[in-house]
Amino acid sequence: MRTTSTTAPRLVLAGALAAALLLGGATTGPAARAAERPGQEHTLADLAQRHGRYFGSATDNPELADEPYTALLGREFDQITPGNGMKWYATEPRQGVFDFSQGDEIVNLARSKGQKVRGHTLVWHSQLPDWLTGREWTAPELRAVLKKHIQTQVRHYRGKVFAWDVVNEAFNEDGTYRDTVFLRTLGPGYIADALRWAHQADPHVRLYLNDYNIEATGPKSDAYHELAKQLKARHVPLHGIGFQTHLALQYGYPATLEDNLRRFSRLGLDTALTEVDVRMQLPATEEKLAEQARWYRSLTEACLAVRRCVGITLWDYTDKYSWIPAFFPGEGAALPWDEALRPKPAYHALREALQTPRRGR
Repeated sequence: MRTTSTTAPRLVLAGALAAALLLGGATTGPAARAAERPGQEHTLADLAQRHGRYFGSATDNPELADEPYTALLGREFDQITPGNGMKWYATEPRQGVFDFSQGDEIVNLARSKGQKVRGHTLVWHSQLPDWLTGREWTAPELRAVLKKHIQTQVRHYRGKVFAWDVVNEAFNEDGTYRDTVFLRTLGPGYIADALRWAHQADPHVRLYLNDYNIEATGPKSDAYHELAKQLKARHVPLHGIGFQTHLALQYGYPATLEDNLRRFSRLGLDTALTEVDVRMQLPATEEKLAEQARWYRSLTEACLAVRRCVGITLWDYTDKYSWIPAFFPGEGAALPWDEALRPKPAYHALREALQTPRRGR
C-alpha cells in the first residue's frame, strides 16, 4: 500500500545465466554471498531460500542515498519492491509521457545485488496523476488509456521483474467492489482486462491481485476467492494473490491466515505476503515488542506451511522509513529493525521461524 511515503520496468535478458541472476537463481544473491563469508551469520534471505522462498523488503528512491541502510538492504534480502517509483503518478505523469527513472534506479540496484524485483503497481485507485482524475472519461477513452499504461510499463520492465501487482485494492471491507474511476467507467471487467493486457506484454511474468485486510477469512478475502475462481474458469491469466499483511497489535492476529493461504493454493494460485509490517500504539514497550515478535514468527510459519506461499516482503525493513507514523498518528515501531538500523525482537523471531525445519504442503 504506501502512499507518497505508501503501497505501490523490463528488457529481454539474454542467456540462462542472466535469467537465473534476475529471477532468483540459486547461484546468485545473498545465498551465494553467504558461501563467500564463512563464519558469518546467514541472512533472512539465505534462510528463506532453504525453504524455496524469498525474503524481501520494499524500498523507495529517497532512501537509497542512505549508505548504511542500502548496505543492509543489499545484504539481508534477495527481493525488492519499489514502494512508489512504479506507481502511475511516477511512471506516466503526463498522458502518454512515460518516466521510468525511479523504477529503473531500484531495478538497477537490485540487479547489482542479485536480487529480484516485484513490480508494484499497475492499477490502483490512489496516487493517480491529476490528468487522469481531473476529468470525465468515456469507456472507450479510459480503456485505451489503461491498456496503453499497462502494456507500456510491462514491456519496459519485461525480463526485469518476476511478478506484478496488476490490480491493487479492488474491494471494500464488505467484499463489494471499491468505487474507483476504473470501476465507474469500465465496470468490474477492468480487472480481467488488466490481467490480459499485462500477460500480452510479458507472457512470462507472474500476475497478482494485491490487497490489505485479506489475511483472515472473511467478506473481503471471500470476494477475492470468488473472483479468482471466476477468472480461472474463464482462463484469465492470474497467477497469485498478494496478502499485504499490514497488521496492528490492537486488532488481534489473523488466526486463519494459514488456512486462507491454503484455500487460494487449492485454486492453483501462488500467494505471497507482500507488504508486511506489524504496528503498535506508541510508546513501544518490551511486552508489545515481544508480542510483535510472536506475530512475525507466526506469519512466517504460516507462509512456510503452505507450499505455494512463495515469499515474504517487509514494507521496508526499518522504522526509520516506515509509512505508519504519517498515516496512523500515535502508532509505529512496526518493523524488525529500529530507526538506528538495530535488530529488534521481531528480527530474531523471523530468524527462528526460518531456521525451523518444515515441509510446506
